[in-house]
Amino acid sequence: MDKIRIRGGHKLNGVIRIGGAKNAALPLMAASLLTDEALVLSNVPHLADITTMANLLGQHGVKVSLEGHSGDDGHAGRTISLAAGKITNTKAPYDLVRRMRASVLVLGPIVAREGEATVSLPGGCAIGTRPVDIHLSGLEALGAEIEVEAGYIRASAPKGLRGAQYVFPKVSVGATENLILAACLAQGETIFENAAREPEITDLCECLIAMGAKIDGVGTAILTITGVDRLHGAEHAIMPDRIEAGTYAMAAAITGGTVELEGARLDHIDAAAAHLRKTGTMIETCNGGVFVSRENTDLRSVDVETDPYPAFPTDLQAQFMALMATARGTSVITETIFENRFMHVPELQRMGAEVTLQGNTATLRGVDQLHGAPVMASDLRASASLVLAGLAADGVTEVRRIYHLDRGYERLEEKLRIVGADVERVEDS
Repeated sequence: MDKIRIRGGHKLNGVIRIGGAKNAALPLMAASLLTDEALVLSNVPHLADITTMANLLGQHGVKVSLEGHSGDDGHAGRTISLAAGKITNTKAPYDLVRRMRASVLVLGPIVAREGEATVSLPGGCAIGTRPVDIHLSGLEALGAEIEVEAGYIRASAPKGLRGAQYVFPKVSVGATENLILAACLAQGETIFENAAREPEITDLCECLIAMGAKIDGVGTAILTITGVDRLHGAEHAIMPDRIEAGTYAMAAAITGGTVELEGARLDHIDAAAAHLRKTGTMIETCNGGVFVSRENTDLRSVDVETDPYPAFPTDLQAQFMALMATARGTSVITETIFENRFMHVPELQRMGAEVTLQGNTATLRGVDQLHGAPVMASDLRASASLVLAGLAADGVTEVRRIYHLDRGYERLEEKLRIVGADVERVEDS
């Protein structure tokens, strides 16, 4: 097993290329189950979660093939073809689904196309319960019969799904994606209210429309989907990863550096950018990406509260906490999405951060200097926060359990080295 070793104290300067969004790629890959023609996706990141989804789709009968690269480094911008000519297996087994929560996204499209699906209850990062209740109640509204037994969800709609009106009891990105996928082949009109509005959902809808789906209200909380008999193949370029962009923007800020995020879109990270500006960091659009700089200015403390898009994303909360650990003054971070998303706090405290927890709120009093230490990652975004803390720390930081990191960041250590970080991946003895 590998670990990341960081020798802190180096300002980041240069260009980092932002890859395709993992959180957009996974539902887009699941969309291939809705058609017997090939769906060709470009700008696909090379990540552990992508491999897990490809393996899961493969056991359903989807032929997954690598079509090439849009970059010149053998990694960037992969293009893959997914062809589900025939779904040969309607069961998603525990051994695959337990590795990644997004595996549950095969439930909607398989039951929509085949009339039945059996999917293991999902796994993923241990950041909260994240129940699938909304996925299931939404499918029931579309006419599916649901049974949950022995760790598996069985959905049945032998006469096909039918359109309905469904109000999400709370904003859920995964449930919105799953139900959009299901509704595309449902009979009649479906209206979803209080749907999630994340850019990844817009990306999914745009791809589905290219495949022949009829979706109105894209980008809003009310979606109207008119079911069609079949979808066809299409080609679609995956949006840039806004969480990767936000993470590297905070890396530039925490080191007092200047970085251009090639391919990033500032409109995707408006809330994070607004908070970064309050810290004294410059962030603005530049040709082909986003420019970030914090040179010769003190890092100021800023309060933040996570909420569904377009508010500050929970997936950047841990990284922002690392940033606030050395900011001047006191900051308060409130997490409203996941109940267990402060597991990085004890590790930051090992590095000298002064953090007090009370319920879903963390209060930080900025310190002059963090100090390198051996730390343990608990989940994907916690991994990134510890790397950021290591970049600013005095001495050597070693981050263990980086298999979490590899689920969502492609070649992180290489990208950081390009802009001047002293970071390497080494074998954990």
